Amino acid sequence: MDYLVSEGYPEAAAKFATEANLSPQVDVDSINQRVEIRNLIHEGDIKTAIEKINDLNPQLLDQDTSLHFYLLRLQLIELIRGCMYEPGEASIVPPVNFAMEHLSARAAEDDQLRHDLEQTMCLAVFRPDQLIPPLLALLDHQMRRDMAKRVNEAMLNSTGERTKAKLFDLVKLRAWSEEKARESKKELPDHLDIGLDSTNDTHGGHMHGNGNNETMVS
Repeated sequence: MDYLVSEGYPEAAAKFATEANLSPQVDVDSINQRVEIRNLIHEGDIKTAIEKINDLNPQLLDQDTSLHFYLLRLQLIELIRGCMYEPGEASIVPPVNFAMEHLSARAAEDDQLRHDLEQTMCLAVFRPDQLIPPLLALLDHQMRRDMAKRVNEAMLNSTGERTKAKLFDLVKLRAWSEEKARESKKELPDHLDIGLDSTNDTHGGHMHGNGNNETMVS
């Protein structure tokens, strides 16, 4: 269940929740919004991704300043990528202006952020064939994938979805394990209390593989 929720399988997660009699039900809209944001980052549309994050959780980037900085740095990288093959010095003006407006102040008092910003700005100075491996790595699409994963984790943690998913998965696993132990004639108390009174009714549920071949959008 946690995997389905966190990795963006809304239909499979909803079906599992229904069949396993889990409550609360899966927030399909929230999953779809996270998948949309992840896809935008994978595509390099960081500006729109940030806007969507702010729509979904206006406090997230204000509270997680490191995440905000590295999202903006990735947006800077995408700006530089877009002008790398344009002739003339004027092509670096938009990235430089963006860095000055959105990143310089954030990096001023943090040595690591300042180093990462300076390293990123080297992309605007040198031609692609002049870049050393650490700088070339900034242009690798793995940067997008890593940031998408980090954003997804942050959104899950901010809404409590991961905690809830793991909690109810644990309850269902306990119920399934208890049933199997009783079938094997193991000696068990009549009721195994794990301190979750609100989930006592889960003993009647069973976990079933739904065989759903739903394709995750990525």
